Amino acid sequence: MSKRPPSLVAAALVVALEGLIALGLGGYGILETLRGAASDLTAGLAAGAFGLLVGAGLLWVAWGGLLKVERWGRAPGVLAQILLIPVAVTLIQSQQALPGGTLLVMAVVGLAALLAPPTTRALVGED
Repeated sequence: MSKRPPSLVAAALVVALEGLIALGLGGYGILETLRGAASDLTAGLAAGAFGLLVGAGLLWVAWGGLLKVERWGRAPGVLAQILLIPVAVTLIQSQQALPGGTLLVMAVVGLAALLAPPTTRALVGED
């Protein structure tokens, strides 16, 4: 099916935004590590590289999977949203309410959009 319902487009946008944020944070982590801000060079570079990989993966899921209405894009998108919920709650509990609350809203909106019936029909088809 080539028609993308609004819920699928919304899901792709949320996943893409999360991917861009992960790319940005990963790149920032690597730059700060190379500037000498990290106490452990290897750990800092590894964490930054992980952020870059996660960001690239989320962008692939958004554009290569969801916006192309590929069935495989839904599972990693849902998994990412589920994994982001405890991260958001931890941020909120760490008195970082703005980034935590924003992340929580994004994860819930992304999960709702990925699990919405129109998204399911577009990705899985009608039985």
